[in-house]
Amino acid sequence: MDFKDWRTPSEKIAIDKDAPPSTKYRGKRYYDYVDEQIRMAEERGDFHNLRGAGKPLELDSNPYVGEKSMGYGLLKSNGFAPAEIELGNEIRRELERAEAKLAKLRHQSRTLRSRRIPPFASERQAFNLAVKKAAAEYESTLHELNSKILTLNLIAPAPLHQPMLAVDKLVQDFRASCPLFD
Repeated sequence: MDFKDWRTPSEKIAIDKDAPPSTKYRGKRYYDYVDEQIRMAEERGDFHNLRGAGKPLELDSNPYVGEKSMGYGLLKSNGFAPAEIELGNEIRRELERAEAKLAKLRHQSRTLRSRRIPPFASERQAFNLAVKKAAAEYESTLHELNSKILTLNLIAPAPLHQPMLAVDKLVQDFRASCPLFD
């Protein structure tokens, strides 16, 4: 059996300088081959009109979500959030809505008390009724929110826990900030 040295070519291959570069990996470093492929694709125009061209990359990956990352990604791309986040947002919105109603009554109280002409009996009566009704609604809203906060604290991780609302103290503070007319 004759020994043939495969490392040395048996015949010289003529290299044509005008021929397109070979797509075979021969004697090049790997990254040179990749750079050549990218350059050829750029020359052909394969990178023109790519989706998201000129926009920053969205690198919103969270390494702490673990096996739920795909589900969270689907929720986020469709405009939703995990249940605990949605519940927290709902609690915050309802509390803000309740506080906005109370702020209107406080403003009305300041307006009525700062007028040059004292409020008429019908205005005082309507205002007192509105304050009593608002206080009752505020109290029931706070109890509902405490129930939602308890649910949130059971399903959410510890950093998302919210403190329970002190219903009696908040209602008393509202009544003190918006006193009834005699």
